[in-house]
Amino acid sequence: MTSWRQQKLVDIVTFRTGKLNSNAAVEEGKYPFFTCSQEIYKTNTWNFDTECVLLGGNNASAIYPIFYFKGKFDAYQRTYIIEPKYDNNIRYIYYLLREKLDELKTQSTGATTKFLTLKILNNIDVSVPESFIQNKLVSVLSAYDDLIGINEKRIKILEEITERLYNEWFIKFKFPSYKKAKIFRDLPLGWSYGILGDRLKVFKGRNITEKTIISGDIPVVAGGLNPAYYHNVANVKGPVITISASGANAGFVKLYYEDIWASDCSYINKDSNPSIYFYYLLLKAKTREITNLQKGAAQPHVYPKDLTNLPIVTIPDQIIIDFNSKVEPLFDLISNLHKQIEKLVKTRDLLIPPLVTGKRVLND
Repeated sequence: MTSWRQQKLVDIVTFRTGKLNSNAAVEEGKYPFFTCSQEIYKTNTWNFDTECVLLGGNNASAIYPIFYFKGKFDAYQRTYIIEPKYDNNIRYIYYLLREKLDELKTQSTGATTKFLTLKILNNIDVSVPESFIQNKLVSVLSAYDDLIGINEKRIKILEEITERLYNEWFIKFKFPSYKKAKIFRDLPLGWSYGILGDRLKVFKGRNITEKTIISGDIPVVAGGLNPAYYHNVANVKGPVITISASGANAGFVKLYYEDIWASDCSYINKDSNPSIYFYYLLLKAKTREITNLQKGAAQPHVYPKDLTNLPIVTIPDQIIIDFNSKVEPLFDLISNLHKQIEKLVKTRDLLIPPLVTGKRVLND
């Protein structure tokens, strides 16, 4: 440990903050927009063009989002933009701060909402090696992140293929044998207008609170784009479609391949209809309509009964079965890539603590 030095965080980094309000997000924006959420939003402006760490400065549960990013972006006014001093490696600082998230949680101030002040951040104790050691550690840890990034890109491509197939079959009506199909009232003969409840059942999740969650590997699905918590027990078997019930992302549709705990959401599983991939793509295509189903003033919700009444085109079973069999291999590939990512994340996260504290030394 002779090549490591004990310092305050303020000795190795500088802090800036964003200027935007949280409502500056734009659905189809050009640039990443970092807030105090675990999700990265979009906006059409950029006020920063740098390589840095982004750290959310407030959160109701003190679960602060942290990201490494390089390029043009914008940021919420309570998001910290952290850059290195001297020859410190910013990606090393990213891994170092990831290891400090629990400490930051305990030092947070505030009652209803937890805050990270500059005073707290400046005085965090860190153990920092020489730059050449930082670079070696980053080369090991970033290799995992690079593989994760490659798999995420592959998933995105596969998802786009499934969406294009859905549009080809069910929006443009170019399904197999479509040339022989007769059109009646703007639909192929045998197709009709109906509601989602005609074809499947929509279930309501069982709410669970942070206090009753027992830490584990099971995603707890509620109002966010991604799970905020992980429980040790599931209440729904995967694959399962979830629709967020409330919050900023109410109506968000997601497919989970693994077992989950469905909390503040509606869900559809294979027991409801085995052609789950078709219905996932159908609901994803109707995201805007689903979001518009929100009811309530103080806390708008998307309710299962309203999802059940969602207007859809009712399609003959055999066509849906044929489509599902065509896209199922693609979804199997996506599922396998998710599993690979999960393994890579677990391995990387096991390596971070001993490497950034100097407890594990890399051989030359």
